[in-house]
Amino acid sequence: MKKITRRSFLAAAGVSAAALALTACGGSSNSAAASTSTAASSTAASAAGDATAAANDPKVTLVYAEVNPLDTIVGQTATHFKEKVEELTGGSVVIDVQASGVLGSENDVLDAILGGSTSIDMSRISAFALTSYGCNKSKLLSIPFTFENRAHFWNFANSDLAPEFLNEPQELGLPVRGVFYGEEGFRHFFTVNPVSGIDDFKGLKLRVSNDPVMNGMVEGLGANPTVVSFGELYSALQTGVVDGAEQPIANYKSNAFPEVANNLILDGHTLGAIQAVITDNAWGKLTENQQAAIMEAGADTQAFNADLSETAENKVLDELKSSGCNVVDVPDKAPWQEACQKVISENTSDQAELYQQLLDMKA
Repeated sequence: MKKITRRSFLAAAGVSAAALALTACGGSSNSAAASTSTAASSTAASAAGDATAAANDPKVTLVYAEVNPLDTIVGQTATHFKEKVEELTGGSVVIDVQASGVLGSENDVLDAILGGSTSIDMSRISAFALTSYGCNKSKLLSIPFTFENRAHFWNFANSDLAPEFLNEPQELGLPVRGVFYGEEGFRHFFTVNPVSGIDDFKGLKLRVSNDPVMNGMVEGLGANPTVVSFGELYSALQTGVVDGAEQPIANYKSNAFPEVANNLILDGHTLGAIQAVITDNAWGKLTENQQAAIMEAGADTQAFNADLSETAENKVLDELKSSGCNVVDVPDKAPWQEACQKVISENTSDQAELYQQLLDMKA
């Protein structure tokens, strides 16, 4: 697989960001069909001028919620976004990153901001999190084994189709809008007791977040989906409430789950696609210069994340192996894919054409 670098990705990401900004301001994303090279050069040329203009705007602080610690892929992504926004606005917009779940779980945060709370302005969420609020397109990003590899996902995230997904909340009347995509690596199961393959999952109690797709996937494996909040997962594993769970590798380690569930099986059932959203209330506080800076910072952060994720994940995996974690490779994923066919079919049949577009973007 060809490694996607930040340099090669950033120029193309600028096109998607421009389309998103135009749509957010009421324009057509089709009018953003400028060439990649033009987007890249204009981004570089306008950065200093935009920062100068935005620096004279009213000061605004935006609270950004992140459930994971700052040393994770998503935590580092949040920090980069903060730094880029503050650079591009000359400090007139400050991003206050509240990490490690201090503002609540992902569901708590979403319930708050969609319910009109003004205490949280932005949040990093799983790309499929808005499914529970009617965003059916986003659901497709969480279908098991949709993305063959990272390059497949980034082909989507940098395509003309991505703004259509990011703008879905606005189209449905939800008070949030998408800013950028990212990913935190493929998600894998981990268990309290050793497992060697798919057959060992039968009868296990596996933690889920009450997402219908995840529930169906776990049931397809012959396991029992058990709803546990992320903040209670460590103790649930420790006390036997659940036998296992699933997370991207970096989150598995940073949340100390190997202490209570030291068996990691690299099934890679879904890619941990993420997105950052901003509330309409927060967006309305910003001047046009500041809004443009938010979207430009989003494009830059998307590129940063693409460059960071695989390198960071590989480093963490090496550390886990060195520390004695029982890491089980899965060379043949066909049985896993077969076990998930029912949930795949049930959740894509009503959007079959759109889902096929995603599949066809493989590298």
